[in-house]
Amino acid sequence: MPSTEAIRAIRERDPAARSDLEVALTYPGLHALALHRVAAWLHRRDRRLLARLVSHLGRQTTGIEIHPGATVGRRLFIDHGMGVVVGETAVIGDDVTIYQGVTLGGTGKERGKRHPTIEDGAVVGVGAKVLGAVTVGRGAKIGAGAVVLRDVPPFTTAVGVPARAVAWTDPTSGARGRVERLPDPQRDTVLILLQRIEELEGRVRDLEGVRQESVPPEVLV
Repeated sequence: MPSTEAIRAIRERDPAARSDLEVALTYPGLHALALHRVAAWLHRRDRRLLARLVSHLGRQTTGIEIHPGATVGRRLFIDHGMGVVVGETAVIGDDVTIYQGVTLGGTGKERGKRHPTIEDGAVVGVGAKVLGAVTVGRGAKIGAGAVVLRDVPPFTTAVGVPARAVAWTDPTSGARGRVERLPDPQRDTVLILLQRIEELEGRVRDLEGVRQESVPPEVLV
C-alpha cells in the first residue's frame, strides 16, 4: 500500500489531486513506487529474476520502468509518469519531482556507477534525458526536453540540447539570476546562413569584377 507520506507529498505538489483516496487509486507514479519497493527488497536479497519480474509488472501496469537496483529516496513524485525510465545505478534523493517521458539512463560506455544521481528537491521536466554518471544538484531544475550530459550545480536551471545552465536561485532568499541567454538553435542557424550568404555574394562580386577586367573594352561596347 502507498504510504501516507507519499500521498501527502503528491497532494502538496499537484493541485489536481483532490483527495487521498483519489491519489491512492489513480496515480500511476505512486503504484510504480510501491512495486519498486518490493522489487528492490528482492534485489537486495539476490533474488534478481523475481525482482525483475516485479519491475516488469510495474512497467506493464503503469508505463514506468524502475530498475530494482535503483535507489529511490522519500517523497518522490512521478507526475503522469508514462515513459519514465530509471536505470539500475540511478540514485534519486528525497522530495524529487519527475515528469513523464524522463530517462535517467546510461550512455553505454561506463561500468559500475553509470546512471545519474538526482539530489534532494530537484525537478526533471517533461521528456528530459539525464545520461551517464552525472549529478543533478540539490534543488536544480531540468527543462523539458533537455539532454543532460554533465553535472548541473545545485539550485541551477538547465535547458537545451545539450543542457546548459541558464539561471540560478538563491536557496536562502529565493532570488533568481540569469547565467546566460537562453539557447536559440534556430536563431543561431539563421545567423550562420546569413553570414554564408554575405560571403557568397562577396565572391560573386569579386568574380564579376575579374570578368569585366578580362574582357576588352570594344567587346563590352
